[in-house]
Amino acid sequence: MGAEQQVHALRGISVRIKHNEYVAIMGPSGSGKSTLMNLIGCLDTPTQGKYWLNSQLVSELDDDQLARIRNKEIGFVFQTFNLLARATSLHNVELPLIYNGTPTQERLERAKKALSDVGLDGRMHHKPNELSGGQRQRVAIARALVNSPSIILADEPTGNLDSKTGVEIMALFDSLHAKGNTIVLVTHEPDIAEYAHRVVHIRDGQIFSDEPSKRFR
Repeated sequence: MGAEQQVHALRGISVRIKHNEYVAIMGPSGSGKSTLMNLIGCLDTPTQGKYWLNSQLVSELDDDQLARIRNKEIGFVFQTFNLLARATSLHNVELPLIYNGTPTQERLERAKKALSDVGLDGRMHHKPNELSGGQRQRVAIARALVNSPSIILADEPTGNLDSKTGVEIMALFDSLHAKGNTIVLVTHEPDIAEYAHRVVHIRDGQIFSDEPSKRFR
């Protein structure tokens, strides 16, 4: 707040993520990883530098253009699920398609397929309070998948889950990556980061290390 209180959350970071990569971004609180996630997800724009996504210079787009990019190119999965409490699983997954004007029948078919892809065929008409934590996260993942985004951006996706359910959700991310999805995972948990193929450590707004995860060395 104020010119004299500026904090450089990220300082001269340069990173490239290729199609179908599975990357974990790690760092302690205040390291800049949340800011980097917001930039990748087009929730924020850099004050300097450039961000290219699928050959488009998104760092120079206005708010309306960024909203369209978020809807089309980014599938978000949050720690707190961010589901509408009074809506069924099917309606929660439909939401991105409603916003971009997809016709009703196509919308329903795509939402049902996304839920089926995450193993929730039998829970399409249940509301969030009728689902377990793991099932809620699967609904959130289905919603992220429904637009066939360029990037699935997962922020602490197992943070509100018990360890057994967390393993199941990470196995689901493994299968999504195997199908060709690009996944960027933001976490502070080393064991969760090891599911990725590449781990980027951020410290004090800069990249401290960028290397293959232990599983893939």
